[in-house]
Amino acid sequence: MRDTTTVGLITPEPDHPLLAATTELLSREHRVVTVHPETADAAVIGSLADVYLLKSRTPRALALARDLESRGAAVINSAEATSLCQDRTAMAERARDAGLPFSATRTFGSLAEFAADAGPARPLVVKSRHSRRHDLVARVDGPDRLAELAGAWADEPVVAQEFAENNGYDHKLWVIDGTVFAALRRSELAPEGRGPTVPLALGELPCGWAELVVEVGAVFGLDVYGVDVIDTGDGIPLIVDINAFPGIRGQAGAPEALAALALRRARAVVAAV
Repeated sequence: MRDTTTVGLITPEPDHPLLAATTELLSREHRVVTVHPETADAAVIGSLADVYLLKSRTPRALALARDLESRGAAVINSAEATSLCQDRTAMAERARDAGLPFSATRTFGSLAEFAADAGPARPLVVKSRHSRRHDLVARVDGPDRLAELAGAWADEPVVAQEFAENNGYDHKLWVIDGTVFAALRRSELAPEGRGPTVPLALGELPCGWAELVVEVGAVFGLDVYGVDVIDTGDGIPLIVDINAFPGIRGQAGAPEALAALALRRARAVVAAV
């Protein structure tokens, strides 16, 4: 491989802490370029970067990534894997088919359609079917709450998952190329609302959880991703969400792992030419 590698960042926020720190590491010997997904056009991009990091999940970002892949570019994560994690119905089906402990999920064409049913017989978590910023994620304990949400989100396609009793905290588990990082955060569904994210040593995770989240990457074809897991008692895990290329803030070693992944993938692409 030539001495200098070019890494492209597909993102509207190159100053995101994880990307900024990764850029600082890579820029010592390599070249980093930012590609804004809302304004860039793959057809007019000249020489391809050796590898691209897809840190955006908008429709235009996914379309750009697909176009770059069609020209032979390496993209982390792939457009297909990223898109899969945007559809909570497809995500649940893939996870359950693979035997992962994922929340049982029902899909409705709209929240109004769901509200028109008899209503929940037990607490549920209702989420937008399509994951995005500022989407719907809410606990529903009865018809009144469901009707309230339907007033604001009537046409929103949704999924419904049974609320699993837990201690009120989400285990935020992140993986970069097989390396696991962890934190604990009070859930937005807890009575007190979302709390701060506190780093967690891997040794504090229940037995088998680190291996479980690594398996998620193999199932979904992801290299950089996050898995939200709750403890339903005695260390029994339940996966409630999977995210492609999350923020991974405040995790020592994460920028180094991401930089190493980008360079490793770039070397693999060059070696295959």
